[in-house]
Amino acid sequence: MTRIISQRAIINRRSVLARLDALALDDLPRNRRRGKVLELFKQVLAEGRAEIRRRFEERGDGSLTVREGCFLIDQLVRLIHDFAADHEFPQSVRTLGETMTLVAVGGYGRRELAPHSDVDLLFLLPYKRVPYHEQMVEFILYMLWDLGLKVGQSTRSAEECIRGAKEDLTVRTALLEMRWLWGDQDLFAELQNRYRAEVMSNSGVEFIESKLSERDARHAQMGDSRYVLEPNVKEGKGALRDLHTLFWIARDMYGVAGIDELAEAGIISAQAASHFAKDQAFLWTVRCHLHYLTDRPEDRLTFDVQPEIARRMQYVDRPGSRGVERFMKHYFLIAKDVGDLTRLVCALVEERHRRKPRRLPFRRLFARRTMLDGFVQEGGRLDVATPDQFETDPGAMIRLFHAALENDVDIHPRALELIHRNLKRIGSALRFDPDANRLFVEMLTSRKNPEVALRHMNEAGVLGRFLPDFGRVVAQMQYDMYHVFTVDEHTLQALGILHSIESGVLAEEAPAASEVIHQISSRKALYVATFLHDIAKGRGGDHSQIGADVALKLGPRLGLTDEETETVSWLVRHHLAFTRVAFKRDIDDSKTIQDFVALVQSPERLRLLLCLTVADIRAVGPTVWNAWKAGLLRELYHRTIEVMTGGLAGLTHSTRVKAAQDALRVELLQQGWPQSEIETHLARGYPGYWTGCDTATQCRHARLVREAEITGAPLTIEPRVDAQRAVTEMVVYTGDHPGLFSQIAGAMAVSGANIVDAKIITLTNGMALDTFFVQDSEGAPFDSPAKLQRLAGTIEQVLSGRLRLAQELATRKSHLPSRAHVFKVPPRVLVDNKPSRSHTVIEINGRDRPGLLYDITSAMTQLGLQISSAHISTYGERVVDVFYVKDVFGHKVEHERKLERIRVTLLAALKEDRSADPKTRAAE
Repeated sequence: MTRIISQRAIINRRSVLARLDALALDDLPRNRRRGKVLELFKQVLAEGRAEIRRRFEERGDGSLTVREGCFLIDQLVRLIHDFAADHEFPQSVRTLGETMTLVAVGGYGRRELAPHSDVDLLFLLPYKRVPYHEQMVEFILYMLWDLGLKVGQSTRSAEECIRGAKEDLTVRTALLEMRWLWGDQDLFAELQNRYRAEVMSNSGVEFIESKLSERDARHAQMGDSRYVLEPNVKEGKGALRDLHTLFWIARDMYGVAGIDELAEAGIISAQAASHFAKDQAFLWTVRCHLHYLTDRPEDRLTFDVQPEIARRMQYVDRPGSRGVERFMKHYFLIAKDVGDLTRLVCALVEERHRRKPRRLPFRRLFARRTMLDGFVQEGGRLDVATPDQFETDPGAMIRLFHAALENDVDIHPRALELIHRNLKRIGSALRFDPDANRLFVEMLTSRKNPEVALRHMNEAGVLGRFLPDFGRVVAQMQYDMYHVFTVDEHTLQALGILHSIESGVLAEEAPAASEVIHQISSRKALYVATFLHDIAKGRGGDHSQIGADVALKLGPRLGLTDEETETVSWLVRHHLAFTRVAFKRDIDDSKTIQDFVALVQSPERLRLLLCLTVADIRAVGPTVWNAWKAGLLRELYHRTIEVMTGGLAGLTHSTRVKAAQDALRVELLQQGWPQSEIETHLARGYPGYWTGCDTATQCRHARLVREAEITGAPLTIEPRVDAQRAVTEMVVYTGDHPGLFSQIAGAMAVSGANIVDAKIITLTNGMALDTFFVQDSEGAPFDSPAKLQRLAGTIEQVLSGRLRLAQELATRKSHLPSRAHVFKVPPRVLVDNKPSRSHTVIEINGRDRPGLLYDITSAMTQLGLQISSAHISTYGERVVDVFYVKDVFGHKVEHERKLERIRVTLLAALKEDRSADPKTRAAE
């Protein structure tokens, strides 16, 4: 352990003692003297902390900082104890029953104290408590509390400690790290000897089981992934507590005092011990930065602190990668390394003590030693045949994972340790070995879950070495609130989801993909494309295009045919096309489908692209996929396949209009409508209406319009919950006028309803028949009767002019967490006349905020634009809204000066932040 240099610069014990002695000689009342002593200790603590922080900011080594912090508190506690014993409660002769020992436990016992960590103290007493003990403990504790320290304390005898350790895992763990701090050393030695003899020697295996269960429960609470957006550097997966768990297990089982002794005991290699020390130093450095930056015991690496900590740790921006992304990538690589180390050590300890492996069939426990694909199989685990197997045959590393997957067996931890030591042997020769690439593709396309094998390969470091292009995206973070996982984790999850689609597990969530995946011919191309779809993230430029080029390079190496390689490259290049069209285009516009057909070209590619798209979206994060998105993708697939197979290809627009009217006429006749009323209703719709809705929707519209006309209601609102698509369809029938869309959008924002799609229809009688698809803030249908009633009332108040939207929206708070302000979303307005023959398409990109849709559509009204449809998508803090518009004459906007005015006006609306000055907005 490195000695702390210039200790007296942190705290000069002799100097403090002299000042304390001087205070004791002053003839002061006890309370006043205590106040002076407290003032002195506060000064000493502040000066010591300032020196420790100065050193940390100068050298940036958290592992030294936590030891220096511990040293400072050690000296303070000893000084407080001695002042109390010598001056507050002096005794000429102290009996054996009045002895006392101060013991540091927990992290304090390990000599690890972050700037705002708790101080865990044990006041160790003889067999019984006496008044002297109570006076001393009270003085020390109150002095520490008055210094502003958070102290975790207990007062026990050795017998009580042993009894507590046997009954409570927390007590046992705390005492495992006990360290004599001050006082009677014989009393401490007695406790230490009894702990080793009565606790450690009798229940080692049970302790390990308990700590592993505790670890699993902690991981589950923290999200059970080391790749969460805002990791907890203390309790998260792959964080400091995992290193502590490893240390506790090793200390309990082997009695080691430090991590370096683990290697000496043969538990881990010297290389692994070195990794442990480096990982721990990095995590301590991050945690110290967190405490100093937030000035509190904060352990969450949240969005708002990540950029500043990255700057302080000197991670700078580079082409294609921001400094904060490089910092978080390093963090995730460290977390992965910690996970590898803890899993390896726990497995080795398990093997050494012959603990029953988890999830292992009983019959395998007593299985005999056999040979399997060149490896030794024993107890359901594959191990190397000889210690130098990977040295002499690096290809055996690939074969090991292949054999484990195909035979449904685990890999022995000893084999994993040997892989770690031989990763450098995975070079060009193995990468271009046909047999190794064949085995890899067999794993990637296995009918058994390929995610399992590839995840094991990734965790062992083999995957990134065998495919360096994949190695570049390992731990690659995307700094936003939409992407939940790193690129490699997202890719592996996408492969697992694709396997679930193929096996029918997701038939209810993704029915279309679950059906068509069994109709594809290019199954190998689908799995390879899924593996490669984000391979070029973080390189700068268009990752889809760059990834397509990577696929062309890797295809022949992986043994793909020219046709398979071309298909994979096409899928990677266009893997975002399905979502772009389904979520950002009006699929009722015939040109949208025609353009998509021209891009995809064949039913086989359409099926492949659908399956890849579903796997990709669902692997982004647990809340990204929903029934609404599934419905949009499904609808686009069916519309496209219908055109591809000739269903609508040969029909003119007028023929389709007549077919739709005839179908509605038949339905209404069956419902008992008079012929005259049917013809009157059919005359209300312009041609675009008849080709934009299905017959069932037109029937509902006909009934609503008929009832409104009979009652003469100026406003009719009809909600319908579509459970299959997780959305509420709100149909509004009222007199059309400029700004109607923005008024309704504002009313919905005030009511907490999020518009995800909208269809704007004007009938020949001058009435608006507008349909809004809305969800609540959680992405669920807006289906509460009370909420729906309040929404209808708000719309009525807004349209009648009784509710001032600007004033109401100014009070609305963003649903985004306050720390999300660090994400910058450059506003962007794209105006395009190519996607539609009849409409100008406007795409809005900007930062989400309450009332944004109202601001945008109000600006469009001022520009004299008529909105025909709107498609609203939210990606974390970023919104992408697409509008199909016409000018006041019902034509596309094509004059360049008008187009430029649209861009400038909408950019101004995007940049406006109503939350900046609510009073100003409310006065409008």
